Amino acid sequence: QVQLVESGGGLVQAGGSLRLSCAASGRTFSNESMGWFRQTPGQEREFVAAINRSGGSKYYADFVKGRFTASRDNAKNTLYLQMNSLKPEDTAVYYCAARPEGYYGSSTRIDDYAYWGQGTQVTVSS
Repeated sequence: QVQLVESGGGLVQAGGSLRLSCAASGRTFSNESMGWFRQTPGQEREFVAAINRSGGSKYYADFVKGRFTASRDNAKNTLYLQMNSLKPEDTAVYYCAARPEGYYGSSTRIDDYAYWGQGTQVTVSS
């Protein structure tokens, strides 16, 4: 089992920045391929970013490329999402997720993730 706890969300003005954190426990973090997703009310959860075990391979949704950066600190068992140049349409609950044990490749597919945090709210005002 993996436990994931997000933090760092909040209210920010358009053009501002936030850094989300996801603290992981329960399994060897450096063996986990991780992802970030987001969801707004009435909408399906959507892919934001994925990062492999070492952090050397990353994928991003087109709508965040050049603005968001995923990273990880395996020594601290923590995943990050640096969000810059935020827009009102980035307002959502952001979730971190981990793939099942033994699945080491990055994935953009929500169904490929087995463990989820509780989410953290990000609100961007115009």
